[in-house]
Amino acid sequence: MAKAVYPGSFDPPTHGHVDLIHRGSRLFDELVVAVATNSEKAPLFTVDERRGMLVELTRPIVNVRIDSFEGLVVDFVRRQKCSVILRGLRTVSDFEYEYQMALTNRSLAREVDTVFVMPNEKWSYVSSRLIKEAVALGGDVSAFVPPLVLKLLEDRLSPAKKRG
Repeated sequence: MAKAVYPGSFDPPTHGHVDLIHRGSRLFDELVVAVATNSEKAPLFTVDERRGMLVELTRPIVNVRIDSFEGLVVDFVRRQKCSVILRGLRTVSDFEYEYQMALTNRSLAREVDTVFVMPNEKWSYVSSRLIKEAVALGGDVSAFVPPLVLKLLEDRLSPAKKRG
């Protein structure tokens, strides 16, 4: 059985993330979407909130499971009895970073390989960071995130909500 782990911060999940999850679910018998806990970052949403969003967004996909992890992704992959990491490549700059990560992960765990998948081109420039910035400045990001995520983003970041 082919199984992969798709790790990320998913802060917040975007249409690009969901697209990659759909693609991964067709490539693998089981896909574990793993929300990373990174103590060096200050995420907008808690791990539980991000997991909850992903559970809702992937509910119709029967071979997808949502989990979370702290520490090295290769250790999480091993605990899942898996040997594949799924990663998305949007741009050439993504490739440089992801290539370094894949080689580092391979050095840490020879049995773990990384598979790269490109999202639909209409999501190739969408990033969670840019979405959060746009919402905080009053921008309309409804084209880039599912409605559930949009509502949560606006509740948390909307300038009108901040004013009171």
